[in-house]
Amino acid sequence: MRSPQEPNRNGGIRTPSPRPRNQSQFHSTVSVQKNRRFNILILIFRFAAFCFSLASAIFMFANSHGGGSYSDSDSLRWYHFDAFRFVAIAAGIVALYSLFEIGASVWEISRGTTVLPEVVQVWFDFGHDQVFAYMLLSADSAGTALARTLRDRDTCTANNALCVQSDISVALGFAGFMFLSFSSLLSGFRVVCFILNGSRFHM
Repeated sequence: MRSPQEPNRNGGIRTPSPRPRNQSQFHSTVSVQKNRRFNILILIFRFAAFCFSLASAIFMFANSHGGGSYSDSDSLRWYHFDAFRFVAIAAGIVALYSLFEIGASVWEISRGTTVLPEVVQVWFDFGHDQVFAYMLLSADSAGTALARTLRDRDTCTANNALCVQSDISVALGFAGFMFLSFSSLLSGFRVVCFILNGSRFHM
């Protein structure tokens, strides 16, 4: 075992200087602040995804306009189309998921710990972000294709309000997908940090 005291070139004894405590505390404080800003950024993206997804679902569910003839006794409604139903349900699911993640982010920022065990929370966030982002993108893509088909068939001529409100719902859904994708990138970064460092925090 080497002695902490080593001879220098002049034959004297050189004692290594200890690392200042203030320097260690400074690095610890900087790391905590960086992690807090990172969590706040995730919270902002979660909140944006929640707002746009909720608005998308509300616009579609509240689309009470009808036009054209669906049957002898009923007119066309948004729920008569599978793609529009997919948009409404997918947006509602993403809104509920984002609301849960908002609560989890607030908990982590205020308490400094995750709601679930860390390994479970990291993979839970990343996995569900991927699944729900893909689901929302698929729903809005289907809604866009249906909206184009309805306009090509002049279905929107009878009642343009039905198509306009459906277009707004789909556009809001795409915005929700964008912010959910940003959240997915950050949660993926946390997965990489956990694999490399054994912690969700980047060092």
